[in-house]
Amino acid sequence: MTAMQAMPPSPTAPAETVLELRELVVRTQSSPAKTILKGISFDIAAGETLCLVGESGSGKSVTSLAIMGLLPKGILEVARGEIHLERQALLSATSRQLRDLRAQRVAMIFQEPMTALNPLMRVGEQIEEVLVMHQRGLSSGQRRERVLDMLDQVQLPDIERVYESWPHQLSGGQRQRIMIAMALILEPRLLIADEPTTALDVTTQQQILKLIKALQQRHGTSVLFITHDMGVVADIADRVCVMRHGEVVETQPIEALLRHPRTDYTRQLLQAVPSLRPRPAREVMSPEVVLEAIELEMRYGGTSRWQRLRGQSGTGKLAAHDISFALRRGRTLGIVGESGSGKSTVARCVMRMIAPTGGGVRVLGKDIASLGRAALKPHRKRIQMIFQDPFRSLNPRLTVGASLIEGPVNYGTPKAEALTRAAELLALVGLPEDALERYPHQFSGGQRQRIAIARALAMEPDVLVADEAVSALDVSVQTQVLALLADIQQRLGVAVLFITHDLRVAAQICDEVMVMQQGEIVEYGPAGEVLGAPKHAYTQSLMLAAPGRHWDFAGFKPLDEVYRAERPGVSLAR
Repeated sequence: MTAMQAMPPSPTAPAETVLELRELVVRTQSSPAKTILKGISFDIAAGETLCLVGESGSGKSVTSLAIMGLLPKGILEVARGEIHLERQALLSATSRQLRDLRAQRVAMIFQEPMTALNPLMRVGEQIEEVLVMHQRGLSSGQRRERVLDMLDQVQLPDIERVYESWPHQLSGGQRQRIMIAMALILEPRLLIADEPTTALDVTTQQQILKLIKALQQRHGTSVLFITHDMGVVADIADRVCVMRHGEVVETQPIEALLRHPRTDYTRQLLQAVPSLRPRPAREVMSPEVVLEAIELEMRYGGTSRWQRLRGQSGTGKLAAHDISFALRRGRTLGIVGESGSGKSTVARCVMRMIAPTGGGVRVLGKDIASLGRAALKPHRKRIQMIFQDPFRSLNPRLTVGASLIEGPVNYGTPKAEALTRAAELLALVGLPEDALERYPHQFSGGQRQRIAIARALAMEPDVLVADEAVSALDVSVQTQVLALLADIQQRLGVAVLFITHDLRVAAQICDEVMVMQQGEIVEYGPAGEVLGAPKHAYTQSLMLAAPGRHWDFAGFKPLDEVYRAERPGVSLAR
């Protein structure tokens, strides 16, 4: 089949099919070869949004790379199958033909814009580069006007400033808008979005999803949206294609899939989505306060040495102000808010990774806010942290056993005793004892997070600080890790400070919730009150921005139907 050969129309395909995959098989080029995609097939119609969902390792991203012709050479290859974009065969196209197709007829938005954007080029130059490659007849002035118009279309403020900015000078949401502008500037027929909102907070995520939908309608673009977030799927999809282990297990229109999933796997995915309705209040295990913040303040910058020499003073940036809370043994306090709200700053202060510029931090009644390094050491083991990305937080050169015993040995525990305790901790987090001899790269993401939890528990802490500890996990793995944390908390009585932008997770794991905005607490109280009946306008806006907020995923029905059944005559405001 030649590169430009047209495929006869499929009797089952829509009248205006933009993308068509038929029996696509992708395998590794290693020996023995491993099959990654096992004969997958689906179509996307003009103007349609098809969501490709499934857990990590299901083959979603490999599918997108195969469509773009970006499979890593020497590692993966297409063994058989067909991919057609507007009836043009892609698998037999030359490198030059594929280069011409990209951006003009098919474009891609990647998950992490900071790694996708060139840090050595200004934003405007990077978008212009697309025009230089594909529309050579435009003058520099015309290119600039096109770029500025596109920056305006993706609703960026002060477009002249953004045009001249470097990627690091923009926020995560702004960088993602730049990627969308770059992808859509030539009005491609197909846009592939690979987890474009995973790392964003709920309000920024909602803005990006609305933007993609608006631009799609304006330009008539078809969208292949890859995600593991079923809330996002409920908000943006026309149809859904569910993948597992390199196979398509189910394809349905969104309403039909949410109400009547055909396969057990799809039902499991939906039932794993945490509910936005807060869990019932638990009895207080102990009145003992293990962690307390008292009028905590953190100001970055302040007065520089140069300013002091000139007799000047600087104000710096106030990242956290007047933060006060109390966390009791066996309880979970959630801190929620958008990026830049001060959540992680508070976490770093209570961990004493940074010294607060004001207020106090008490751990078991001892104020550690101003302690020096030597005086602080005995208190560090009482409060331990679980980071968002376990692969980066675990030392790749150390075995799991070496990582687990490192802290206790440094605090005087004999090595043999620490190893015995490490084996017990692995059993506690559901991993086999032979994991002690293996390295982090030999485990899945969920298993690595279990190892990170075990490492934190090795110090026998009174407080665990979990900073976005489940945000990068699939919903089913996320459910397992949250259940594990709840079980450990029940057994050991450890208190948890849980930092998240996912309100569904906060509703299911937290006893109390503290909402932060621009470095200040705007609402604080029991989770059932803060998330069930928020009083502050900012908290209300966060709840309204939560993806899929109208669906009871576990019950396979819209929430307004649940509300009508519980309270006849009352419906959920849309």
